[in-house]
This record gives sequence, structure tokens and C-alpha cells, in this order.
Amino acid sequence: MTYDHPEFAGSLLHPKVLRPKDSATLILVRWDRGAPRILMGQRAGGHAFMPNKFVFPGGRLDPVDCRVRPARDLHPATLAKLLHRMRGGQSANRARGLAQAALRETWEEAGLLFGRNTVNEAPDLSGLVLFMRAITPPGRTRRYDSRFFVGDAEGISNLDRPVRQNEGELLTISWLTLEEIARLDLPLITIDALKRLQPFLAERRLPPPEIPASFQYFRGKTWVEDEIAA
Repeated sequence: MTYDHPEFAGSLLHPKVLRPKDSATLILVRWDRGAPRILMGQRAGGHAFMPNKFVFPGGRLDPVDCRVRPARDLHPATLAKLLHRMRGGQSANRARGLAQAALRETWEEAGLLFGRNTVNEAPDLSGLVLFMRAITPPGRTRRYDSRFFVGDAEGISNLDRPVRQNEGELLTISWLTLEEIARLDLPLITIDALKRLQPFLAERRLPPPEIPASFQYFRGKTWVEDEIAA
């Protein structure tokens, strides 16, 4: 059975219910101009999942991500939220791996190094806050259990010197204001994340690590939202 949720309009359907893959996304905010700006990129039109949509950098968890030892660990509240309701049993290494996946994907897709000075350097995960979690509905060719992290762009060592070795999955990487982003073709979950983030940006701050994370997924045929508290 497939579910026609507007979040995934344009994505291909799959006749079987696929198991969601762990993935991670990083919402980066910079403050060096009048209005806060957020890193966004457009997915290529040929993708089976969310073609042409503007999204934050992110992607699937790789097993190697779980073997990376950080220079500084996740904030205890962030770690606790990642462990809460973790599919397949709680694993601190997998929790840290999800954070590392967000950093790795940001490097691969945008050429930016967050929490480190070189690709091979142990990362500083302490500046990442788990803000949201969402699971793709059944019936899609790709299903992800996505964790949305938020980070301050001050943690990027090469902020104005990105190294993009190829086009990758994201095109037209840009730092954009909320007003500029509002004119783009966005997934509903991205719109939702930005709406939740806006009150903090209005106060020129990011959400604190202890803030409960929104958790959205399908239960039966209904899109529901829970909270994950630290």
C-alpha cells in the first residue's frame, strides 16, 4: 500500500514497505550579516527521492561513521535524545555516528568542514543540537529515519573557502535568508523545520541542547508528531 503524502510529491512509489535507513541532516546558520542565513542546496531533477527540492545537506548513515571517535562528544542532552526510541536498540556509537554522518555529508555535498580543520581530524560534536526527527512514509523508493541537527556556522573552519570536488547530490549551494528561502520549492518537512527554528532566529540564537525534538512519522495512515525529550 502507498500513502499519498504531499511531503513526497514527485518522488517515485514502491510497491513494498521498505525499512527506513538511518540518515542525518545539518541545518547551518550564519550571523555575519543583518539577517541570519541558512545553508541550502537544490537536489537534481533526476533523483528518485524529492527531485528538484531545496534541502539542507545530509544523507545516509555509513557504518564507518559509527567508528569515528570525536575530539569532543555530543552534549549529554543531544546524546540522550538520539538514544531515545532508537530503532534496533540503543547504541551510543550509532548516536555519535549520526552526528558524524551529518558532518560528513556536509563536507561531501557542500565542501564545508564543521567541527574540524581537516577531513581526517577527529570532529568536535559538542556544537550539534538535535532539533527534529522524521521518518519517510511507506510506499516510497527511498525511506529514511532522518535526524535534523542544528549548528552555528562559526563552527565551520573553511566557512568562506568551501571545497566542492564535484557537483554531488546538491546543486547551487547558497547561504539564504528566510525570506529568500520562502520563494523556493521546499519539502514540507523543511518548511516545518524552518518554522520551528524561526522564533530562535528572531532572537538571534539557536535552540539549546535541552529543547525537546519534534518526532514525525506515520502511524497507520495518519501523520503524527511526538516529542523526544532529553
